[in-house]
Amino acid sequence: MARPTKASQLNVVDSSAWLSYFANDENADNFAAAIQDTQHLIVPAIVLFEVFKKALRVRGEQAALQIAGAMCAGKVVPIDAALALDAARYSMPMADSLIYATAQRLGALVWTQDEDFVELANVRYFAKPNVKALAVQKKRK
Repeated sequence: MARPTKASQLNVVDSSAWLSYFANDENADNFAAAIQDTQHLIVPAIVLFEVFKKALRVRGEQAALQIAGAMCAGKVVPIDAALALDAARYSMPMADSLIYATAQRLGALVWTQDEDFVELANVRYFAKPNVKALAVQKKRK
């Protein structure tokens, strides 16, 4: 069962977390509350792009459009010049930088399973299931 998020907490769910949720994988429940709380859900335009592109390739156009529609239940935030300049200050890949800059601008919490965010403030990170398995294997050796 998904845990409710704080009533006033804005949430940015990154692409990896959306894909986990729509795939209903082992981490899906970790992201469900943030995704389902559409009143506090912020969707950076780059996340909409990444998730739609992957869904289009893997599931086809109809499913990808349904996924994009579900994502648009939150507030989609476009990329503007100020956001692009803020994002450029982070030493992460472009999409991750834009996602984090969006969250920082709005005071939102980032929900992710992407290791690029693991050391950053205001991030809820959940390791991918295969990453968890690798960590267990390394400990056993």
